[in-house]
Amino acid sequence: MSFMNCEKLLEGFEPDFEFVPPMAIPEEEFYDRIAHIRREATIGEHDVTLINTNGSKNFHTSNKYLRYACDWNREGILIIPTDSSKGLQLFSFYTQAVLLPPSWGEAVGVEKLYQVGALGREYSGRQASSDEKLVEGVTKVLTDLGYNNASIGIIGDDTSGKYWNALKEMLPKAKFVNETHVILDMQRLRTKNEIDQIRASAQLMDIGFQAACHACKPGVTDWELYAAFSFAQLARGGENADGYQIGVNKWGTHIGKAYGHTIVPGDLINFYVSGISYRGYTAQAARMIAVGDITPKQEEVLEICAESLRRAEKVIKPGVPICDINKAGFSIFIEKGYIKDDITATMPYNWAPNDDLSAIEIPLQYVENVDIERYGRKLMHVYPPQASPAIGPHNPNLGHGIGMHGNPTKFNVTSHNTDICQPGLAFVLHPQWTEAMVAGANIGNCYVVTEDGYENLTCHTPIETIRIKA
Repeated sequence: MSFMNCEKLLEGFEPDFEFVPPMAIPEEEFYDRIAHIRREATIGEHDVTLINTNGSKNFHTSNKYLRYACDWNREGILIIPTDSSKGLQLFSFYTQAVLLPPSWGEAVGVEKLYQVGALGREYSGRQASSDEKLVEGVTKVLTDLGYNNASIGIIGDDTSGKYWNALKEMLPKAKFVNETHVILDMQRLRTKNEIDQIRASAQLMDIGFQAACHACKPGVTDWELYAAFSFAQLARGGENADGYQIGVNKWGTHIGKAYGHTIVPGDLINFYVSGISYRGYTAQAARMIAVGDITPKQEEVLEICAESLRRAEKVIKPGVPICDINKAGFSIFIEKGYIKDDITATMPYNWAPNDDLSAIEIPLQYVENVDIERYGRKLMHVYPPQASPAIGPHNPNLGHGIGMHGNPTKFNVTSHNTDICQPGLAFVLHPQWTEAMVAGANIGNCYVVTEDGYENLTCHTPIETIRIKA
């Protein structure tokens, strides 16, 4: 394997459309969000609301709640008094992340910003805990504002528990109520300005995929395809490389990360792009590449997944139940005898447990993989690890909601989701099918419901499989 010319793979590449970065979401929209949170606090009889986001590995954050509330792309606890005459206060800078200032400027609408400090004897030579000082600082502000025995709404994720518990000890007379649903419910339908950011993410995905196709040929590695994809989108403003992106093998069934596979004739390549964030917002898409000749079964699976997407998108418009989109998408699978019906609860899928919901044992089976064996390892299980028979969709749903990367998925496109499509609803549809060690495909577009139908945000690359000459 040679890397002597890998930097030249994008030589001469130009996407077939111009990426124009959208304007940032106006500050007024953030003020409206805070006003809504205050209104919900009033209804809930809360005197103050706390929003928490924490640092996570690789200098990311545990959720996007602060970014949604005030465009702050770091960790922190935001104090929002329900009384609008009292300003917002934000405690941040308590991890060892070094971004100063945050990516897109100041926290919108914050009156006072506090730096807690990354502390600890080993790190700073100071015998103190950042967590303790964070809680002390928030407690002091709440007490100074008269909220030491107040009703406090809290918004956070699983990493927030230690702070809420510590604040409860510091403020034993206060009442704490989990109101995380408020900030999630606010993101059910996206505004025009938010859709602009999601569209930008989708366009970066399209440009990245075009770059990967430009670089793809036998002898190139999946690392190089991943690099070509990443360079093209990062160079235009993507906030991060996608961590769940590219899978290559001769069956089209490997959805995962690049591992050093050298492209050979007969390969099927899947780009499953789900984490390219643009100003905190992300689209999602899935595309396939075939290198040289593939089997008739593989061709059939590719076309069924593409046809599934065509049928599903025809149904999208305001007033349509989400379950109808699911039904339309899976209809081709039923017609071809791949599944009996579109019922999510009984559908076979790649990552399903046993029928009684107990964990399924994956049998030992040697699978030849020269690229992995080159580095001294072996594959001793079939992936994906399906129950017998080893066929089914990758997921038991046709798609799911999208928006701010890292937030919990708010809804899935399933047979039991009877919610009605409304303008501003954004989601991905990605029909998938896998027959382990036989054939597989994953093809997806990102959509937003409009007043009279839908917009395909990933419209600059085709859903039909890209063909590369062997």
